[in-house]
Amino acid sequence: MQKSGSTWNLVEPEKVEADSVALSTLTTTIAGLEVERVVDENPSDVKQYGLDPARVDVAFRLKGQKDFQHLLIGQKTPTGGDLYVKKPNEKRVFLIPSYHETGLNRTPFDLRDKDVIKFDRDKVDSFEIMHDGMTRQFAKTGMEWKVLQPVKARGDYATIEGEVTRVSSLQMHKIVAPSAADLKQYGLDKPDFTVTVGSGSARATLLVGKKGDDGLYAKDTARPMIFTLEETITQDFGKDLNEFIRKDMFDARTFNTNRIDMQRGTETFAFEKSKGADGKDVWKNAAGKTLDTAKVEDLIAKMSNLRAQNFEVTADASLKMPALTVTTTFDQNKKETVIFGRGGTSVFAKRSDEPASASVDSLLFDEMLKTLDSLK
Repeated sequence: MQKSGSTWNLVEPEKVEADSVALSTLTTTIAGLEVERVVDENPSDVKQYGLDPARVDVAFRLKGQKDFQHLLIGQKTPTGGDLYVKKPNEKRVFLIPSYHETGLNRTPFDLRDKDVIKFDRDKVDSFEIMHDGMTRQFAKTGMEWKVLQPVKARGDYATIEGEVTRVSSLQMHKIVAPSAADLKQYGLDKPDFTVTVGSGSARATLLVGKKGDDGLYAKDTARPMIFTLEETITQDFGKDLNEFIRKDMFDARTFNTNRIDMQRGTETFAFEKSKGADGKDVWKNAAGKTLDTAKVEDLIAKMSNLRAQNFEVTADASLKMPALTVTTTFDQNKKETVIFGRGGTSVFAKRSDEPASASVDSLLFDEMLKTLDSLK
């Protein structure tokens, strides 16, 4: 391993970026080593300690130095609590705690970077999962995610961000082949999952194939190697579409709503907020009558609590003859319209800016109507 600036690279047996955490742990371990006890000041034969040849030879060079310093590690003591160690330029054999062996006796795979795909986590603005013939595509603008396929809808921020973070933290379990001319044997010619993360015009794509002895076969399309991943990722990437869509039917809240317009059959309602003479918020109806602020805020709270239970890609037929249409104005000039329809005992809702409809809690919807009636 060799450090250039702040980056560690593995240079033998292959040239790849090193695992910065593993290298930090290794150098910290070396720097913190202390002699537990000197076993033999002048041994006649170090073979008895497993030091001729040494099981492990750790060599390191400090910045500005020309020569390497070496630490030769032998076998464990009979009790297993310590390791026999010596330096090549010293005769004495001493002990260090045996738990250091895990940190010092590392394989090339232990020390290499094991990130599955590379992308700038902070600049991600698109995400896509292809699975079971369906493409789920998401796009981010500012702090908002939107679902683009298979239906246009507001995205659930926490769920989509969680998926992106999951991809960014994925680590290889094992490299099974440096390269593969035939992807079919790994199920990567027709992947079970294809996951793509985008940052501007840059794309990073992960293919996930069939199950092997050490997990799921996978490949970064930018590199030739085949590696394995933990099987639990199928639970993340295989989530139901409903989990990726924002469930709140309204973005408006009691603290930011300025106006409510409702159409219920032949009845129309309009409530608007203004400042009273004392500087407090006052709600009035279309006729200019002052309303009970607590009741209006209760109405808005019930609207805010209406959440989608199940989404349908197209609008439900009941929405052709709306039971209620609500338009809210909030954050000064933002507007949203939600249409409600009844189908038997079920209530369906649809936002005007989305083609999908959703079923909502009919009891909560009826409570909202009761509060509306109290404001007549």
